[in-house]
Amino acid sequence: MSVVSPDLLTPADADAIPVRFVGPKTALDGRAASWASANGFKGKPGQMLVVPNGEGGLDSVLVGTGERFDPWSARGLSAKLPAGTYRLEGEAEQAQLAALAFLLGTYRFDRYKARPDRGAVRLVAPQGLDLEETLRIASACALAREMVDTPAADMGPLQIETIAREIAETAGASLAVTTGEALLENNYPAVHAVGRAATPARAPRVIEIGWNLDRTDLPLVALVGKGVVFDTGGLDIKSAAGMRNMKKDMGGSAHALALGRLVMQAGLAVRLVVLVAAVENAVSADAFRPGDILSSRKGLTIEIGNTDAEGRLILADILTRASEHSPDVTLDFATLTGAARIALGPELPPLYTDDEALAGDLLAAASVVRDPLWRMPLWHGYAAALDSEIADVRNDSAGWAQAGSVTAALFLQKFAPETGTWAHMDIFAWNPRNRPGWPEGGEAQAIRACYQMLRARYPAPKSAEGR
Repeated sequence: MSVVSPDLLTPADADAIPVRFVGPKTALDGRAASWASANGFKGKPGQMLVVPNGEGGLDSVLVGTGERFDPWSARGLSAKLPAGTYRLEGEAEQAQLAALAFLLGTYRFDRYKARPDRGAVRLVAPQGLDLEETLRIASACALAREMVDTPAADMGPLQIETIAREIAETAGASLAVTTGEALLENNYPAVHAVGRAATPARAPRVIEIGWNLDRTDLPLVALVGKGVVFDTGGLDIKSAAGMRNMKKDMGGSAHALALGRLVMQAGLAVRLVVLVAAVENAVSADAFRPGDILSSRKGLTIEIGNTDAEGRLILADILTRASEHSPDVTLDFATLTGAARIALGPELPPLYTDDEALAGDLLAAASVVRDPLWRMPLWHGYAAALDSEIADVRNDSAGWAQAGSVTAALFLQKFAPETGTWAHMDIFAWNPRNRPGWPEGGEAQAIRACYQMLRARYPAPKSAEGR
């Protein structure tokens, strides 16, 4: 599984080249000022200027931030800078955020294509940086991105199970897997219905990790992830263009597993359950059909209006399973709707929750770690769009409601735990625009924000930190 090399952050180095963050009003002097003027460097976002020292080496590096300091301007440094060792100048907190951004920018998906060795770009760890914590966070994001980037042929339900098993074994956690026909015997009918059309080697499964469950004195956190390893759309088949990137439809499971690993590594003061439903929404003679009525673990019947609205079906069963643990906090992650992208684009995931305290804590955490979320309403005026004449609920909302991301969240709310609080994040898990530090492909969204919220609420005891 993906980890970030600790060699990327080095101890203090007297010869490290300084990296200065520069805005339009930042005062420069000496060689840096004259070189910036000669090269039209204005401190705009995305600008970078290498300042020579007159002896064939580097004096410093100027990184444009715009009017307001943005630590994520450091994310592209590893792709832009020549090999060498660098140190970040500026306030300690800014440098620490920039160091994490630098690490996130080092991610490369090279499983299938060798890339030329440019030489190592290393960073001196800023003063006060928690090195282990920073590496854990960067590695969690890299794991989610690598899982999303891996083609469906090599990231099927079994491979997701294998990754979950490795995470559980490393943390000393329990693992339970329910596969194939056993899903019916163990009351996961919606998961079975969505995944039954796949070949036996790619049979659907529910994966459950349990950690610290004997510590009943601790609050219980449930992390739930949608794991559709490939989404053809089923019998309501997608177009070729719509299917092209559907390897990423398991992004919710990747995020839940990565965040779960991070929580366990940090030893947060919680009991933890991670639930993933891993399925392939395939087309075969046994595929579920429009007009079918499915059972669910909760006992609610679901009318199928569209087989391409399958993610909410598998989440219905595993959210119900999560509720059986009586969690204090439930967070679910899913690449659920195109409507979320229409509303907010690829970089800003919508957050849904009816709990004001949880919403406030998540949004505050998102702001602190610069991992954006935008709260959207669970507008109950649209709940009637999920009504069915012949079942308890329908999986495709009536057209009059239009707000597809909102109605999908309202569907999930029917199955979400009633104990504690619940939040749903309709992530994209993909970066569609290639640029230094942000290669086109898998992207980690909301992991850092959710971890920051959990860490603030349930800090690890001193004796358990970093275990």
